[in-house]
Amino acid sequence: MVTILALSAALAYGVADFLGGAAARRSTALKALAWCVPMGLAVVLVAALLTGDGTGWGPLTWGFGAGLAGGTGLITFYRALARGPMSVVAPVSALAAAVLPVAVGTMQGERLDATVLLGVLLCLVAIALVSMEAGGTDDTAPAASGWRRLLDSGPLMAGVSGACFGIFFILLKEAGDGGGLWPLVAARVGNVVIVFAALLYLKLFAAAADPGAPRTTRRTLIALALLSGALDAGANALYFIAVQDGMLSLAAVLTSLYPAITVLLARIAYSERLRTVQRLGMAIAVAGVALVTVG
Repeated sequence: MVTILALSAALAYGVADFLGGAAARRSTALKALAWCVPMGLAVVLVAALLTGDGTGWGPLTWGFGAGLAGGTGLITFYRALARGPMSVVAPVSALAAAVLPVAVGTMQGERLDATVLLGVLLCLVAIALVSMEAGGTDDTAPAASGWRRLLDSGPLMAGVSGACFGIFFILLKEAGDGGGLWPLVAARVGNVVIVFAALLYLKLFAAAADPGAPRTTRRTLIALALLSGALDAGANALYFIAVQDGMLSLAAVLTSLYPAITVLLARIAYSERLRTVQRLGMAIAVAGVALVTVG
């Protein structure tokens, strides 16, 4: 059951990231998230109300902390998607998101069966292979411009976002059982706080940011962002249930396979070319998931 839930979360995250990236390319990361995040909050709030379970301040606090980390990750991730190819950004973020929970789970004493452990290791290798970017840098650029380009590059921001997502996975595990979906509601509130704080900052101090953002119809942007937000919230719920029923290291690694979906959709929609090493990574991911399932 944990495997099915985590892989379902990966599928939902992958589609959500593709749609969110498409929205960010048509506008800006924060404008896309201004629609995405409230939609996600509405979805989990309705789900929590329907379940009818209550919770204490402890799980809510863990959930809110997870949301602050996740909101920061979302901002940098959407910015990365707008700056770099989805086929590079999504896997780099996922690799960082997977490594942290595995390390924490291991330190907390989680022990996987040999078959499952091999499957998890193959999944980590697969994420790394899918993340590999074509070489080649421009060493002729001025130093200052190079530093600015590095700090605003898709892969670097993807790594930062992945670290934030890894913290999100860890803190959501700490929210514990018995609180229904209310820790997820607290997490989405944390997302909203971070995103709208960033929007307020831009409005007050950086009004000229992203002046060259491409224009698109408002209806298209809203539709993409709302659908992305709903799928992201659904993925959060699937992961939350999976990690409460199973081990952090297993649930986080399987969930972090979502780049395969994003990469495939980007290949179809934007003709982003899959390199041989990325195809190899996807094949290894299938083998890793098979081992985890059998184990």
